[in-house]
Amino acid sequence: MVGFPFPLGLISSITGYASLSEEFHWLASASIGIILCNIVYRLTRLISLLSFEGYHKLSKAQRVEWNNRGFSTVHAIAVAFSSFYLLLLSDTFHEDHRDELIISRRSTLSDTTLGISIGYFLADLGMIFWHFPALGGLEYVLHHALSMFSIFLSLVSGKGQIYILMVLFSESTTPFVNLRWYLDVAGKKNSNLYVINGVALFLGWLVARILLFIYFFIHMFIHFDQVKTIFPLGFYSLLLVPPVLVVMNLVWFWKIVKGLIKTVSKATHSQ
Repeated sequence: MVGFPFPLGLISSITGYASLSEEFHWLASASIGIILCNIVYRLTRLISLLSFEGYHKLSKAQRVEWNNRGFSTVHAIAVAFSSFYLLLLSDTFHEDHRDELIISRRSTLSDTTLGISIGYFLADLGMIFWHFPALGGLEYVLHHALSMFSIFLSLVSGKGQIYILMVLFSESTTPFVNLRWYLDVAGKKNSNLYVINGVALFLGWLVARILLFIYFFIHMFIHFDQVKTIFPLGFYSLLLVPPVLVVMNLVWFWKIVKGLIKTVSKATHSQ
């Protein structure tokens, strides 16, 4: 590893775990993630032009965000399904499946999922900076930066992937957030679909971003003897980053609750 260019040459010195093949694997996965984001962005634009007559009436900024939310939705669905499979359906993280510490378990699928997510966050963060603040303010920059940092450390070290996948599963709420924006821009805020989506967003957020994080901290507390074996930077990041994400999730959840109350109240009065 001596003399290998950054960031590959620095990875082993930080974590002490990554091999050359693993480094190339996550770099390839991240590159695929970026390429897929670009492809879905263009497909969203093409499909919208052909199937949504109001697309050409949108402003330039709205069309950019419309397309951006297309690959955001695809990424969210893909990583949510992958995380669900890895955490609940596969044997990778089952307590009694093998002797290896649960904090150190990984698989080709988990590495690929994390690598593609890094590619997504890089692509989305690049667009956020390029169009700042049209696609999101500083809270989105902070969210993406913390997410990438945590995924990167877990991916190159092979440590704590179970917790990263739990957090990635919370992306399952993103399609509901995006659909709400699409309906708003399309002038469908008074539709039944908007109300139903608002309820689904509330329930999804409660489960995936509130209750799941409670389970996250309980699981980490129970396995804290394993958590302490993570290299120092990863250990302290695992202690500090999730609470910041929880605070952000609670703030956004409060906004969702207020929006849902307003939407339901308006729908009730209009009947």
